[in-house]
Amino acid sequence: MGRHVEPVCKLCRREGGKLFLKGEKCYSEKCPVARRSYAPGQHGKLPIRASEYQIRLREKQKARRIYGLGERQFAKYFDQAARRKGDTGEKLMQSLERRLDNVVYRLGFATSRQAARQMVRNGGIAVNARKVNIPAFEVKADDAVKVAPRMAALAKASLEKFPDRVLPAWVSLTGEAEGKVLSLPKREDIDVSLEVNLIVEYYSR
Repeated sequence: MGRHVEPVCKLCRREGGKLFLKGEKCYSEKCPVARRSYAPGQHGKLPIRASEYQIRLREKQKARRIYGLGERQFAKYFDQAARRKGDTGEKLMQSLERRLDNVVYRLGFATSRQAARQMVRNGGIAVNARKVNIPAFEVKADDAVKVAPRMAALAKASLEKFPDRVLPAWVSLTGEAEGKVLSLPKREDIDVSLEVNLIVEYYSR
């Protein structure tokens, strides 16, 4: 994804809600979205009537930013989902959730997807006892995900920051820095605030 040159909190404000891009800060009173829920910029407070195209575009942009993907990369995920049998929206979300960086985040080993991505890129994650440094690596059911000893302290600290975090039904912790993919994620197991049908409509226009 292209490098951001503005605070990521502005991305949340632009999309009208928390995208949980800053980890712990997103859950605190310091979150800018909690204090200024309007869009950034001089005219952010002005009411704007969005067209159907703009509504679909914003939902697509919101999804891109949640998962930290560039435009081409996200479009590729959609194209792959559209070619698969079944509901395109569900296949899209399933592919996004199966990314290794997202799984590391879902297991609670990192406070944000960006932090999880750094762990993966820095060689801190192994899948089935083999080091994987590709954030887009797609996990499968029964895969074992383990944090390298040199990064275990980071994973433990993240877990301790959110002790009440409820894990999705498709993943499970098997140790302090170990987890397992129990099954492929289903749409009802994905707690992301997205209207996926709008994304499908955007690419189908």
